[in-house]
Amino acid sequence: MEKLAAWAVHAYTTSGVVLALLMVHFAYQGEVETVLWLFLAAMIVDGSDGMLARRLRVKEVVPEFDGALLDNIVDYITYAFAPMVLLWATGYLPGGAWGGVVAALPVVASCYQFCRSDAKTEDHFFLGFPSYWNIAAFYLIVLEASTVTTTVVLLVLTVLIFVPVKYVYPSRTEVLWYTNMTFATAWLGVYAVITALLPGAPLWLVLASLAYPAYYVALSLWLTFWPPNVKKREDAIALAAEPAAEPAP
Repeated sequence: MEKLAAWAVHAYTTSGVVLALLMVHFAYQGEVETVLWLFLAAMIVDGSDGMLARRLRVKEVVPEFDGALLDNIVDYITYAFAPMVLLWATGYLPGGAWGGVVAALPVVASCYQFCRSDAKTEDHFFLGFPSYWNIAAFYLIVLEASTVTTTVVLLVLTVLIFVPVKYVYPSRTEVLWYTNMTFATAWLGVYAVITALLPGAPLWLVLASLAYPAYYVALSLWLTFWPPNVKKREDAIALAAEPAAEPAP
């Protein structure tokens, strides 16, 4: 039963490949809202499969299968490749060869990031912009961004992949874990509401939803440049727990 459960988790992760295939298909069909729903499904799978894998000790039960590699493959095509296909196929990128260049830069940079051994740090952060191209594409589409705006945003985010800022890994970063997961889950709900209301989603709701990405970036910058001194706090707790020294005679 343990092996069956472990392989079921791997199958659940693998479903992201099918979602990615559908994303590309519907992107070329011009069915933007369908692709955005598929983005949401992929984010739910990605946000839950790791927790399931750790709870069911998948790595121990099926050591011959590399679930981390599978997860990276699925994340790359759902978070980086498919979003660029959507933007390119639906006219958000420049025409002609320049559109291909702009689309290629994020996917090439993301290849580099996904192959870095330190892309996920030991203390559970992403190093550099974590290739959330699906989220960038979502906002560019719902805000009906121009080709110039889309190009600038993609180029800036591509550069940020190489800037060593530690970005929060919502399901694993220990600092403010419950708060981060609550906000991330709420944001997914708002994402669903906005997508359901397209093409007439109210601007105020879209702008309000940006509060979570703003919080996410602010928290990541804080933890990168002004991290709380966990070691000092642990030492203080340990010192307080020690019995008081006996007075010298």
